[in-house]
Amino acid sequence: MSLLEGGGKGEGEWSGEFDPLSDPEEKRVVFAALDSFCQYRKVAHLNVTHRRRQNFYALPSAQWQVLAAPPFSILDTFERVDDAIDKNADIASAILEAGLEGFGLDAVPTEESRDWRGTATPSDLDKARSTIRQFYRDWSAEGAEERAACYGPILTDLEHEFLSCQDRGAIKVLVPGAGLGRLVFEICAAGFWTEGNEISYHQLMASNFVLNRTSATERMELFPWALSFSNHVSREHQLQRVMIPDIHPGTALGEASSHTITPASQRLSMSAADFALLYSDTSHRGYYDAVATVFFVDTAPNLMNYISTIRNCLKVQGIWINFGPLLWHFEDSNFGPKETAGEEQPETKRNRQQKGIAGAGSVEFTDEEVILLIESSGFKIERHMAHGGESGYIQDPRSMLQNTYIASHWVARRLE
Repeated sequence: MSLLEGGGKGEGEWSGEFDPLSDPEEKRVVFAALDSFCQYRKVAHLNVTHRRRQNFYALPSAQWQVLAAPPFSILDTFERVDDAIDKNADIASAILEAGLEGFGLDAVPTEESRDWRGTATPSDLDKARSTIRQFYRDWSAEGAEERAACYGPILTDLEHEFLSCQDRGAIKVLVPGAGLGRLVFEICAAGFWTEGNEISYHQLMASNFVLNRTSATERMELFPWALSFSNHVSREHQLQRVMIPDIHPGTALGEASSHTITPASQRLSMSAADFALLYSDTSHRGYYDAVATVFFVDTAPNLMNYISTIRNCLKVQGIWINFGPLLWHFEDSNFGPKETAGEEQPETKRNRQQKGIAGAGSVEFTDEEVILLIESSGFKIERHMAHGGESGYIQDPRSMLQNTYIASHWVARRLE
């Protein structure tokens, strides 16, 4: 298993044709991601419990004394949340340690040019927090229902398409927007040659940690809901503990290798790059037998770029399997040629400079229009269900607020 920067066709952790630390803007993004995991503990204690203690003691004395005593014991709750934050922060620290080692950086840098500390923005800190929570969805036993809803259809379609294939290791599957790597892992464990692609260094560092650095199942505690105080039926629900990972990737892939011609270690990789920029080039043309997208297509300001990129990298008669909603991530953003108001997010700025997935211009489509667009772009829609399934996304099943996505599920085949 390896995490790659570039095309994902070679081996080597955080290596490839492009060194992110050699580019000033790319280095800044890497440094900010590292620093956000480093600051997770301090920022969470400050924003979650320290602020609430201040608000609590601002109550009239008679009131806070009532709430400090049983059966409310609010101050004890703050202590328990602090303990939960520390457990979550242990995961963030493990990700940081793996990231620093992968990039060849020191925890206490001696060179100013390699000092990553103090570089995280508020946006980076939010991404670190959401990345830690995402372990619930992708790498806990409790997240199995969400995974089954979203990843199950992908795995079923791959099984159906390549049922008669004698060597699945020869079938190349690309997973854009791979996140924490669970779908990449599952497809590889099913015997396929699998490459994940992810642009977020937060996600890449976290997937690097769980895929390459965990030593056994259920070694770390995660409290996915502890940092939010809303819509809980009880404190026990808020302070639910789950253990990660629910499965040890190395052991599982080792066992899967016993039934395949090509060992799993040679069939799994990740690329750190802008999907539309990297996979639209000639070296990836007609390279993959299948592309699997889950909760991904709506991350495109311009879906036409995604479609043309997928068509480019698929072999003729290759299939594109999709499952997900159309929550267009950039609906309220300005992607016109003269954007002057406000400050662009670093990743957006980086991609636009490269004319990648966030190039100038954007449009939001309905599901019907998406299907028409795919069909007019050299694909045949073989199966499509506008109501292809329902799923939450890092959803607490016991929360008083339930958000459910209705996903569009399709299988499209690339024509000549």
